[in-house]
Amino acid sequence: MLRDKDAEEDFQRFLRRVDDVTNLLQGLKSPDSAVQEKAIAETEKRLREQEASREEEEEEECRTTVNRTLINTSGTPRVQAADADGFLAALEKDAKERAQRRRRNEQLANALKEQGNEAFRAGDFALAVQRYSEGLQKLRDKQELYTNRAQAYLKLQEYEKAISDCEWALKCNKNCLKAYFLMGKAHLALQHFSESRQCYEKMLQIDPQKENLFKECVAEARLEEQRLQEEQRAQRELQAGSEAALAIQELLQSISSPGHDLPYYTGAISLLAGALSTCTGQTLFRTNNGFSVLSCGAVRGAFCAESRSPAEVELCVSLLLLWQAACAGNEENQRVLLAQPEVCAQLPELLSCGTAQIQRETLALISLYSEHEGGRRLLGRQDLSRWLQILMAFVKCADARADSAMNILSDLSGEERFQAQCRATISTAVSPLFTQLLVCARQCVCRQVPWAARRALAVLGRLCADVGLRAQLAQSRECWQACLELLAGCPDASPGYQHCVFALLGLMMNLLESNGTIQDFAVPISGRCLALLSHQDGRIITRATGVLSRVLSASPSAVQEVVRAGVVKKMLKLLKAGGQLTSSYAIKTLSICTKSSRRAQEELLKGDKRFQVLLGLLHSGDELTVGNAAFCLSQCAAAGAASSLLGSGVVQLLLGHAGGDAARTSVQQNSAIALGRLCVAEPRHIHQLRKLNGLAILNSSMKSAEQLNPEPFPVPCISLLLSFLCFNKMNSKHIRFSAAFWSGFGAHRSQ
Repeated sequence: MLRDKDAEEDFQRFLRRVDDVTNLLQGLKSPDSAVQEKAIAETEKRLREQEASREEEEEEECRTTVNRTLINTSGTPRVQAADADGFLAALEKDAKERAQRRRRNEQLANALKEQGNEAFRAGDFALAVQRYSEGLQKLRDKQELYTNRAQAYLKLQEYEKAISDCEWALKCNKNCLKAYFLMGKAHLALQHFSESRQCYEKMLQIDPQKENLFKECVAEARLEEQRLQEEQRAQRELQAGSEAALAIQELLQSISSPGHDLPYYTGAISLLAGALSTCTGQTLFRTNNGFSVLSCGAVRGAFCAESRSPAEVELCVSLLLLWQAACAGNEENQRVLLAQPEVCAQLPELLSCGTAQIQRETLALISLYSEHEGGRRLLGRQDLSRWLQILMAFVKCADARADSAMNILSDLSGEERFQAQCRATISTAVSPLFTQLLVCARQCVCRQVPWAARRALAVLGRLCADVGLRAQLAQSRECWQACLELLAGCPDASPGYQHCVFALLGLMMNLLESNGTIQDFAVPISGRCLALLSHQDGRIITRATGVLSRVLSASPSAVQEVVRAGVVKKMLKLLKAGGQLTSSYAIKTLSICTKSSRRAQEELLKGDKRFQVLLGLLHSGDELTVGNAAFCLSQCAAAGAASSLLGSGVVQLLLGHAGGDAARTSVQQNSAIALGRLCVAEPRHIHQLRKLNGLAILNSSMKSAEQLNPEPFPVPCISLLLSFLCFNKMNSKHIRFSAAFWSGFGAHRSQ
């Protein structure tokens, strides 16, 4: 092991010899004659030393008095008589033999490693250590055998040996993450907290992407150190005869004694809960087996009963209050409580038991866990998909239970394990639950109980941030139908309804990223959103516009309907008065409408005199807004708007974006095509283009784009090339192009 100095020196000598032989072989094969001669000389020297050593050993064994110097009368060693090729062949042969032996040993070591792994998986850690050790006898520099054996030593609680093996593994591979991880665990078990943290910090230095693992390990070390300090402090108080400490011991003894009625246990548990107001009290509760309270038959019976008498309900509530007192702000106690199998199995049953008092205190207990990261990790080990259904059911409650349940779900919704469990039960649990929730939200709104429904929608919105969940929910027809029903509103249009609609619109925007079966619902959804544009709440208007900008691209029929309903006029109004986010949604909606609707183009021409709104958007700092504004301009140019833009500075704006001011290729493309269409529709724009040296700018930009993409006529260059050709066509070059060619100006898109 590491602390065996002779073994370590022997191992290091072995590694040095391997390196020396490798260097000599490389030198003998070198094309540089000087390097080769030096390697030959070094080889001869080593062979002479080896021969001399062997002769000394023979002389020692035989004790002969023969003068060996008279045997070789030439005075030249046998090694010097051989040529360089012979030495090279001998060394190569020796290297091959060594390599063959290593391959053989490596195969044996791998086989023994697999046997050790099988023993480890079977829980036979002693046998695993034996197999790994046998593998190391075959191959002493195999890092995996050291780390695997260290892991087995950890299971056997032989922490010093585990540390030693990790150190050996680091000699084989100084950047071995597993070695630092296991060494940190071993130091932690030995309560070497500083050394443990150093191992974890080294692990993070090697791989910064292991930050989450690093945080978990450091938190574990912190909690263990804190636990030790708290227990030492509690022990000192107990030894000093503290009245509070002695009272906790006495109360625990009273609860553990059998043969009393339920009110006796209820009273004792209530008194005990009141005594756990300090960290020391919580620690004494844990160290005196307070969490084994369920070993009392009467207490366990009340806690696990399917139906409870009033006395059993009171006892169960007092027990939940006791655990709240013991676990409040104490992560170690929280861990110990959820390590009780009966507690984990019973918590979901308590939530769905139908007794409001028990449900309220169970929710309060779970909230202690969900409000911090460590507690959420502990909850993540439970069947949270079932919890989702149970907790969502509280949305119908008109009291604090609804808010508590939604707070817990909101905390859990960002946890990866929770999302993974929801993905696994999407069809059987989450999707039906989602639909039921939307129906319930509408009922709650009409009963003036909106807040919990709004929180529930926000929770589902967070869950839909997960790509897999979002894609699957977007395929649910029932989901979209329920969304439509909630958007229908209720007669009084209460503030509660407004909050729910705001949350629902955000949820719909997330779902629309995956499209799904939205084509069948695009027309009614766009109609409802269009109606919401007259709402007094600006936030709802913004989100309704956002939904429109996403749903219209899925349905040409929906585009025709909203155009007939006056969407162009409404979007222009928003663009004149709206903020940046609303404007980005509105201009995208306009770009979709003008692409497929001649009527939308004409209404835009009529509503935006001299295109003051669109020209203003070309100055926007948001490139997506610029790209969509250029798209709309190009559509309207073909509809007769080009002449109204003379003298507007539009050529300079579009040329700047097409010539490289815009970072996005799609924005450059839309700007260049808009410029080309303007020049086709109104040749007088070419004069301005010539004054701005537009040909050179576009040509330079085209070449730059071609350098980025060497394929013939790459897509990023098409728009620039078209503008270039358009300039030449209108610049008295008498170049003629087919109609099919000019149809290429339609090959651009909204952003």
